[in-house]
Amino acid sequence: MTTRASIGRRFVPVAFGTACLLVLFVLVEALVRIGTINPFIVPLPSEIVLSFKRIVVEEKILPRFLLTCGEALMASLMLSVAGIALGVLLHRKRIVRLATETWIAAMASAPIVLMYPLFLVIFGRSAWTIIMIAFVAALPPVILKTLEGLSSTRTVLINVGRSFNLTPSQLYWKILFPSSLPTIFVGVRLGMIFALINIVGVEFLINFGGLGQLVNELSERYDLPGTYAAICFVIMVSVMFFIATERIERWLRPGS
Repeated sequence: MTTRASIGRRFVPVAFGTACLLVLFVLVEALVRIGTINPFIVPLPSEIVLSFKRIVVEEKILPRFLLTCGEALMASLMLSVAGIALGVLLHRKRIVRLATETWIAAMASAPIVLMYPLFLVIFGRSAWTIIMIAFVAALPPVILKTLEGLSSTRTVLINVGRSFNLTPSQLYWKILFPSSLPTIFVGVRLGMIFALINIVGVEFLINFGGLGQLVNELSERYDLPGTYAAICFVIMVSVMFFIATERIERWLRPGS
C-alpha cells in the first residue's frame, strides 16, 4: 500500500501538469486560429510541434544542444565552487562581509550581459566569452544564499558541536554546511537561471554558440515555428539542470 501511495503521489502532479500543458496547447491553438492572437507573433502550436523534426534534421540541433549544455555545465560548476567558497569567506571574515555584501547584492541586479563587448576583447569570440559572462552574472545569488544559509544555522547546533570540541573545520563540515545545504541549493538554482539566461542571450547577441545562435538564425529568417521550437530546446536544457541539482541535493542529504 505504501508503494502504491508513493507512486500515486508522484504520478498525480505529473499527470496534472501534463493536462494543464495540453489545455494551454489547445487554448492557444484555438485563439490563434480565430485571430485573437496574431499568428505573426505566436505561430500555431501544432506548427511548432511539426517543426521539431525539421529543426533536428536540418539545423544540426544535437551539436548546438550539447554546446549550450556544456557551456551551462561549465558555468554552473565554476559558480558553485567559487560562489560557495566566497560565501564561506564572507561568513568567516566579518570585515570582508561588511565591506562587500552590499556591492555583491547590487551586482545581482546589474545587466552584466551589456558588458559583452569587454568580454569579447578579453576572451575573443569563443565559448569562453559566453561562459565567463554567465559565471560573473550568476555568482551573486550563490554567494548571498551561501552566506544566508551559514548565518541562519541554529545556535544550539553550533553549541553542541563546540561541546564535542570540534575544530573550526569540523564545525563547518559536520554542522554548518549540512544545515545550510537547502539554502545553498536555492542559490545554486538561482545562479543557474541567471547563467542560462545570459548564455542564451550572449549566444544570440554575438551569433556564436549553440541554441542562442540557432534562435538568432531562425528569427532572422522569420521562421517563427522553428524559433519557438528552438526556445523549447532551451527550456529542456533548464529542466535537465534542475533535475540534476535535485538529484545532487538528495545525494548530499540522503535523510531528507
